[in-house]
Amino acid sequence: MERRVAITPEHAKKLIKEQMLEIYVEPSEKRIFKDDEFRKAGAILASDLGNAPVIFGVKEMPNSFFEFRKTYIFFSHVIKGQPYNMPMLKQMMEKKCTLIEYEKIADDKGRRLIFFGRFAGLAGMINSLWSFGQRLKSQGIENPFTTLKQSHHYQSLEEAKTAVKKVGENIKTNGLPESLIPMTIGFTGYGNVSKGAQEIADLLPMIEIGPDELLELQKSDRETNNKVVYKIIFKESDISVPKDRKMDFKLKHYYHHPEEYENAFEKFVPHLSILMNCMYWDDRYPRILTKDYLAKLFSRSEVKLKVIGDITCDPDGSIECTHVGTEIEDPVFVYDPHKREARMGFEGEGILVMAVDILPSELPRESSIAFGNALFKFIKPIATADYSQSFEKLDLPEPIKKAVIIHKGELTPDYKYISEFLEI
Repeated sequence: MERRVAITPEHAKKLIKEQMLEIYVEPSEKRIFKDDEFRKAGAILASDLGNAPVIFGVKEMPNSFFEFRKTYIFFSHVIKGQPYNMPMLKQMMEKKCTLIEYEKIADDKGRRLIFFGRFAGLAGMINSLWSFGQRLKSQGIENPFTTLKQSHHYQSLEEAKTAVKKVGENIKTNGLPESLIPMTIGFTGYGNVSKGAQEIADLLPMIEIGPDELLELQKSDRETNNKVVYKIIFKESDISVPKDRKMDFKLKHYYHHPEEYENAFEKFVPHLSILMNCMYWDDRYPRILTKDYLAKLFSRSEVKLKVIGDITCDPDGSIECTHVGTEIEDPVFVYDPHKREARMGFEGEGILVMAVDILPSELPRESSIAFGNALFKFIKPIATADYSQSFEKLDLPEPIKKAVIIHKGELTPDYKYISEFLEI
């Protein structure tokens, strides 16, 4: 179901006509933009990309695909030393390839310039509201969310938004089921992914409250809460606290010394209906939800939290029960905290997790256009650079040069640390 492209036919047309580039496109029956659209744009359809010295893709490529001394730009998922992609990286290094990582293309303040993040958030929130409705239905609870579909079943983002708006109108008119009141959606993080998820959630009759207000919400007038949904955005200081209680939380210190912090998020979890996990995480930081905590939470007679939309999707990561990223065709599982087992689908004891790991591909046309728009100005410099030069002399725009993971098969200075993962 990966149907996105980095360069759309419209972008290809401009590159060919205005910038005199020659573009080869690998044929594909499932890609959202058809072969004929690229052909009409002036691109050359070719199963053999031997004539192309630079290859633009989206996600990981097969190990057998790489050719000697070529340059590849895609989401490689190697910067955390991900073990499942180390064989691919080794293959690229053996073939003296150059690898440019989209995820590391950033400005001088470290802000990413080219990303699908907003679309991961958009699709992730649509999927999570759909999952919420289906999970409640499986538990015998009638609810307005059952009219929603999984993101990729909509013809466009606008069609999906219209469907969510209709659910919002239903809530405003008829209210929510008694068992759901007050309905709350928590968002970890406040970047592009979170903003995309909130863009969908805000189509409901939404009231934003702070994390501390969430803890008091249960005591407020249930009649007031009947026709609204509450949104809570959790920042780093809400999620982690210094182990030394005499210390104040300081964001810069947290980023540089995450080992000195521990989880502070658990007190909020019992008050959430849906948790949207939208923040960056690696294993230096405290987990947001552990399996041990979920076992304790589900020892209670009734649990408010029905769905986790794990857009971050780090297997065994910040949401420890996300054991694997799910596929668009089989997007959800129910994790049983007592058995510590997961079962695909909506049925079973425990918490439902939506963890599709290629969410933007559920909105492939819109996400490809936005991505290509951001990438466009860099395409010619990337395509025409002289990669036979040493890394120091490599003439690339600075944001692109910072994103070169390997050059001519060697890890570049900023990414030497990956060598320790290659040796495992």
